[in-house]
Amino acid sequence: MYGAHGGPRLLLRRLREVMAEPVSPQARLDKIVVHIAVNMVAEVCSVYVLRADGWLELYATEGLNREAVHLTMMRSGEGLVGRIAETAEPLALPNAQQHPSFSYRPETGEEIYSSFLGVPILRGGNTLGVLVVQNKARRNYSEEEVEVLQTTAMLLAEMIASGELQSLVLPGIDIALRRPLALKGTPIADGVGLGHVVLHEPRIIIKQLIAEDTMLEMERLDRAIGAMRESIDALIESRNMGPGEHRDVLETFRMFAHDRGWLRRLREAVSTGLTAEAAVERVQNDARAKLQRRTEPFMRERLHDLDDLANRLLHQLTGQSFVTAHEDLPDNAIIVARTMGPAALLEYDRSKVRGLVIEDGGAGSHVAIVARALGIAAAGDVANIIDFVEPGDALIVDGGSGDVHVRPPPDVQHAYAEKARMRARRQEQYLKLRDVPAVTRDGVPIDLHMNAGLLVDLEHVEETGAASIGLFRTELQFMLAPRFPRMSEQEALYRSALDSVQGKPITFRTLDIGSDKILPYMTQVDEENPALGWRAIRIGLDRPGLLRSQLRGLLRAGAGRELRIMFPMIAMLEEFETAKALVKRELDLLVRNNRQPPSDLKLGIMVEVPSLLWQLDEICQQVDFLSVGSNDLVQYLYAADRDNKRVSERFDPLSAPILRVLKFIAEKADAAGTPVTLCGEIGGRPLEAMALLALGFRGLSMSAAAIGPVKAMVLATHLGEVEAFVADLIARETGGHSLRDTLRKFGKARGIPV
Repeated sequence: MYGAHGGPRLLLRRLREVMAEPVSPQARLDKIVVHIAVNMVAEVCSVYVLRADGWLELYATEGLNREAVHLTMMRSGEGLVGRIAETAEPLALPNAQQHPSFSYRPETGEEIYSSFLGVPILRGGNTLGVLVVQNKARRNYSEEEVEVLQTTAMLLAEMIASGELQSLVLPGIDIALRRPLALKGTPIADGVGLGHVVLHEPRIIIKQLIAEDTMLEMERLDRAIGAMRESIDALIESRNMGPGEHRDVLETFRMFAHDRGWLRRLREAVSTGLTAEAAVERVQNDARAKLQRRTEPFMRERLHDLDDLANRLLHQLTGQSFVTAHEDLPDNAIIVARTMGPAALLEYDRSKVRGLVIEDGGAGSHVAIVARALGIAAAGDVANIIDFVEPGDALIVDGGSGDVHVRPPPDVQHAYAEKARMRARRQEQYLKLRDVPAVTRDGVPIDLHMNAGLLVDLEHVEETGAASIGLFRTELQFMLAPRFPRMSEQEALYRSALDSVQGKPITFRTLDIGSDKILPYMTQVDEENPALGWRAIRIGLDRPGLLRSQLRGLLRAGAGRELRIMFPMIAMLEEFETAKALVKRELDLLVRNNRQPPSDLKLGIMVEVPSLLWQLDEICQQVDFLSVGSNDLVQYLYAADRDNKRVSERFDPLSAPILRVLKFIAEKADAAGTPVTLCGEIGGRPLEAMALLALGFRGLSMSAAAIGPVKAMVLATHLGEVEAFVADLIARETGGHSLRDTLRKFGKARGIPV
């Protein structure tokens, strides 16, 4: 039955003509539904638009009662139309009224129509509305008819996305795509950023949806697919990549690039009258709509692969470079990305970047570490952010809470502008504390150290008044490099770091890779549970050449001055003894080569593996210092992956079991006369830091931005009172409940800024 009125290409051509007519948005929409109804041989064609409040509103119809336009509404999930909006999948029914989801709307007059075909209006996999055709007679809609309606919905998606329908919106109501949005993500880097969206990988804007010559578009598609395959093959076979670089990821791209089902869907989309670019967007739209509603992790990874592949294909079709441009940044740029490597953020002009929002990446991601080092407010795990924004949109990111406001209304902008001003004033107050010794009210001195990993971090040592660099993450140099850094390059970095802190000590942590920190030029080991697998010191001891190269660079850089080296992920005394023997071997080599050794060499370990708790007496006799890595220690004690959002917030480090463990470590170190600091995230939060002081810690290492707030807490604290309160609190607590609220009330009652 379909095709009697010219087929899909004629429909698309007529719709293109309607889109170009100088008429009102409502008149244009009214004409569109008439053309669709005629071409589809349907008595009814209706367009529903998803509003900001979650209601689907009838915007135009041919066949139903015209009086129902802008009056008929239903919730997403309600009725057949609501079901399509919720599932983002087409629905074709020969007898709609028998379907359990059917919802009767008397004002529309649709009771006389039996068959029903509806498709979602999608953009970026997100539902903007629903397009429906109906017939009085029972009718089995063909796959071709479903395909044509889906293609037509793409045109309507662009019309909605353009903001053209804004003038039709009732007062106080905005349509789904361009409305103000309040999104929730994961806090990555503290701070407030107000500015305008800059897409890390700008979206390809497809201006021509309808093909002039279908055969020509098919040829363009085939050429682009061939060129994309060749580029992926070249990447995989590149001699510059080193063994195993991105091989698994790129092999996945290669597999998808040859996937027959994907290629068939692309060609079918072109055959309906779309340009090659529009076909790629159409197919990827459908894939995103389906896959982003799945919860399995491997499906999320598959979605990222398909996104990347579609993006590469669009760049081939449009002739645009697949390289991110960083020129012409606005002075208040908020970088928005699906994913981002740590090196990519460093390519931007820091003076112009006010914030960072990432769709897929949490507080433990590599780019998060760089964002904190640069002092850029950042939020991660913000679902579908790329599809909700356009370049230049106003955006606010609150890195302390993870809140992201897209196109914020004036009152929200004013509130956050005031928050930013208050934060700036507090920073000025903290700056005034720089030269004030960190001593409690009852005279106990506290050492506040700074965490670092990049030379840019070390610029903050002077302005914060940090006692030393309590943790220098050496792996960042390896993660940012295109290949394994030579020993001479490592030596140069370590020497530059030592030179820049003007005699203050630096505690260098040896390479802590594995788990989520994979070097791009190393073959990724497939492990069931990488957080408990081959990582950190385990890699170093199994690949002693790698560890010796780093130790040699450190020892040479530390010639004639104090050098502190710390080994991560130590699980038993023997591992430290083996690492210590490697250091001695490199020291002996220095002497034989007439090179000057460090004047004072101290070796320590991170306490982050629970097995060490029962070896502390022996460990303290062997090491020069201890540093508690609370991030890993807490996740291992609770068997709760800190990168898994389902369990990461299930347990609070301010609970009696964790506080007892930390107190045990501090007491063991004190009894042995072994210096101990804590360098995990909790050391940089005033409330948690107050509890740590009460447990016996006299040294904390944290981000540069945290030193001011923690010092303010120290200066306001009477340590004797806090020690007594916390000791009694954890002694009385019989379960594993959080003590956070109790500790906060105690601090506030005594005027401690927690």
